[in-house]
Amino acid sequence: MITHFRFCCLGFVFPGLFLMLLTAQSQASEPESLVAQESKVDKIAGGFRFTEGPAVDAHGNVFFSDIPNNRIHKWSVDGKLTTLREKSGGANGLFFDKKGNLLACEGGSRRLTSIDPKGKVTALADKFNGKNLNSPNDLWIDPKGGVYFTDPRYGPTDNLEQDGFHVYYLTSDRKKLIRVVDDLVKPNGVLGTSDGKRLFIADPGDGKTYVYKIKGDGTLTGKKLFAAQGSDGMTLDEKGNLYLTGAGVAIYNPAGKLIETINTPERPANLCFGGKDRKTLFITARTSFYAVPMTVRGQ
Repeated sequence: MITHFRFCCLGFVFPGLFLMLLTAQSQASEPESLVAQESKVDKIAGGFRFTEGPAVDAHGNVFFSDIPNNRIHKWSVDGKLTTLREKSGGANGLFFDKKGNLLACEGGSRRLTSIDPKGKVTALADKFNGKNLNSPNDLWIDPKGGVYFTDPRYGPTDNLEQDGFHVYYLTSDRKKLIRVVDDLVKPNGVLGTSDGKRLFIADPGDGKTYVYKIKGDGTLTGKKLFAAQGSDGMTLDEKGNLYLTGAGVAIYNPAGKLIETINTPERPANLCFGGKDRKTLFITARTSFYAVPMTVRGQ
């Protein structure tokens, strides 16, 4: 009787336990979204012509460009939208250095510039080997203060002086401009890791994104395909996930596996993390500026 009782109890308990284990395993296999729970992509400003190049300052304010309107705007953490600069030279990609200067790729003026906190504009680079650059597009500043930037051209190409669309590195002393990549179709988005060891370059002209190892002198080595997707802009979060723009926002883990896609009302061009806690993803998408709360911070 005792043996039979034990058998019956076990026969009753095991199915329930088995179902519990299956449920736990199923829940564990479902990846958690990086978007904050019950959050959505919100339009926080509109009426632009083509938004691009978002960059965050030390306080979490986000700056972005409206290329056709030739302006750079500021979205403050208190929700106010202002214009930082008119006649921006067709500014596209933006990035802040450690001193609070806003560096800009002026595609229209074909140069890389720096805007200090008082608004003074200084040209940093406009030629390579004595010839005008194409149209600087996107940039990233490494921990040393050196600047990587892409130099494609969208639109008329009749006045190009360079022999193709390449990627450059301006040394931290601003004295030397080095061509570091010359084998891509049309490089666009560029971004490095916060430790200064790796650089991502998107080549939407070939539908690919590559990752490189950064050498001590700023040159690159170890080119490796990271994702079979090009991108206009990109950003990284604290976990090393890379965010690329396409039909929506595609998120790849550090191994290059697509783990999530964020759908947007308009086709996104670029993005960055901002806000006081750096846990809001800001997205420039055609005529508008969007934001979505996340569970992770920017790198």
